[in-house]
Amino acid sequence: MFDQRYAALRAAQTAKADEGETFDDHVFACVLSAALADQAAADLALTEGLGLTRAEAVALFAARFPLGATPLRLERAPDPIRSMEEDLLRDLLTSHSAGRGEESGWLASIIARRAMGEDHLWQDLGLFNRCELNRLLARHFPVLHAGNTKNMRWKKFFYRRLCEIEGFSLCTAPHCSVCVDFSSCFGDEDGLSRLAMVGRAAAAP
Repeated sequence: MFDQRYAALRAAQTAKADEGETFDDHVFACVLSAALADQAAADLALTEGLGLTRAEAVALFAARFPLGATPLRLERAPDPIRSMEEDLLRDLLTSHSAGRGEESGWLASIIARRAMGEDHLWQDLGLFNRCELNRLLARHFPVLHAGNTKNMRWKKFFYRRLCEIEGFSLCTAPHCSVCVDFSSCFGDEDGLSRLAMVGRAAAAP
């Protein structure tokens, strides 16, 4: 069976700025670590945590974790049921994909699913910080990334873009600078990464 420690070790192998494929390995390992933690905590199927079909998840393991055994439970995992909101976000990401093969398609599904979580998006994805999320989006969804000129929180930015596509406004404030909820869209995105949280929990007596 696939060992969660293997994914955690792969996630810890951060990549230099010019190491695109190595960075992708890091990203997928981070996401997998977060999804495996969710699986253990809530008995959630791995496909549900990743937002991938069973076939897509198997292909991801074969491509990115060839030395790790595919989780046994994945063979019986159901395909995820997506909400309309998740589908819209997945379509938005897909339409702005850099076209890096299957990886960009997997990431569109994964980001859309993990964005349904309650933390900052970089935390939901299991990444180390927001800078890694920026790098991920710039690499795989460059046009969408470039559109966030004011460094808005990514979940807020995604929903604003979806609202614009549907032809209505996300908020009633005439301009961000006069909005009383400015900090909810542009505030700091600090906090512990999922990997750090897992490490602390494991070290606790």
